[in-house]
Amino acid sequence: FELTGLPPAPRGMPQIEVTFDIDANGIVHVSAKDLGTGRHQSIKISGGSALPKDDIDRMVKDAEAHAEEDRQRREEAETRNQAETLVYQTEKVLTDNTDKIPADTRTRVQDAIKDVNEALKGEDVERIRSAVDHLATASQAIGQAMYGRQAQQEPEPEQPGQAEDDVVDAEVVDEDDKKKE
Repeated sequence: FELTGLPPAPRGMPQIEVTFDIDANGIVHVSAKDLGTGRHQSIKISGGSALPKDDIDRMVKDAEAHAEEDRQRREEAETRNQAETLVYQTEKVLTDNTDKIPADTRTRVQDAIKDVNEALKGEDVERIRSAVDHLATASQAIGQAMYGRQAQQEPEPEQPGQAEDDVVDAEVVDEDDKKKE
């Protein structure tokens, strides 16, 4: 089923509550509700008619025959998702911290982002991985620049036991108590 009619929103913004319920008869009830718009959609999944043993065996053999191809497709999809996520996060950090990142670091990272985007246009998974590794390395320079700059701006914390005042040991004697004795 599809939960339609959702307004466009940035990644991570929509809040959708999905519920899976399995009743005593093995029927699965799936429902989804968009918390922002209140739209609701649901579906009931029940066990259909049983397939003949021959069909089940044929499907299992087909699955085994295509297992390697499926693994490669999954690996490619995961690599692409990782690349797209890293590009998104890195671009967001660049945008949010424009004034804190030196120009040369920014240029290196933007070039690495372009390289990943170019690699994503093709089908070569190894090229995508290589570009992602390069971007990950380049984007680490952002953190180094930001935290290095912060460390320079903060004064060094005082070391315990190094007070500027002179410490004097003294004994308090109450003169009034001495006179009463």
